[in-house]
Amino acid sequence: MPEISASPRVLAIANQKGGVGKTTTAINLGTSLAAVGRRTLLLDIDPQGNASTGLGVPKTARRSTMYDVLVAEQPLAGAIVPSSVPGLDLAPADADLSGVEIELGTQARRSYRLRDAIAALGSGGESYDYILIDCPPSLNLLTVNAMTAADAVLVPLQCEFFALEGLTQLMRTVELVRGSLNPKLEIQGVVLTMYDRRNSLSLHVEQDVRAHFGDKVYQTVIPRNVRVSEAPSFGKPVLVYDLQCAGSQAYMKLASELIAREKSRRTAVSAA
Repeated sequence: MPEISASPRVLAIANQKGGVGKTTTAINLGTSLAAVGRRTLLLDIDPQGNASTGLGVPKTARRSTMYDVLVAEQPLAGAIVPSSVPGLDLAPADADLSGVEIELGTQARRSYRLRDAIAALGSGGESYDYILIDCPPSLNLLTVNAMTAADAVLVPLQCEFFALEGLTQLMRTVELVRGSLNPKLEIQGVVLTMYDRRNSLSLHVEQDVRAHFGDKVYQTVIPRNVRVSEAPSFGKPVLVYDLQCAGSQAYMKLASELIAREKSRRTAVSAA
């Protein structure tokens, strides 16, 4: 069993475009990390609550949610529930999160609510290797909170015509947050999703993205796979629903590549 990190690596999984596989990546990357012994916490800050549903946590079981954490400043530890995946915990979301922007208004440190909650979680003795934040498909206060709290941003990118245009907008937001709220924020990587090798468009998008972002783009690509699409309706990660399918195997490879990247990063930091 790997050693638990003294300080978890916090990754915001973000893309302002909907339907790019963001929540699917959050669920299945978290499951894959837990499967190889990395204790992982998934924070669902999307008012749709799809990550919570996809991990089999019904709305009736969400007694305390990320809304309570961000607006009422309740302890994050009180919102955490275990998922059906050993080693993967969840802090769920509900529709109340849609009012965060209005309710926090001009309150002091409104962009730091999530960072403060995560810091307090560590002081309470709870320990994780990774904290993944599933962001809403927009660049609003919730996403800004995620980027302010995160060490880095992981960007799922659908292989479609307007992919680079949306990614450019996200990069501008990352730069703004880095300049005013979180100087350490970086792009951890870009993950190509819904990849169809039979479609020349997927290949062209891959070539364009790799030309623009180089080694920031993961070698692992997530294929378009019907089992990945079916799994959430059963409240299961695809790795639990069908471990042998192409989507499950891709997410396991993605987790391995992420861990290798993080190990290289730590080595480089230690050598500096």
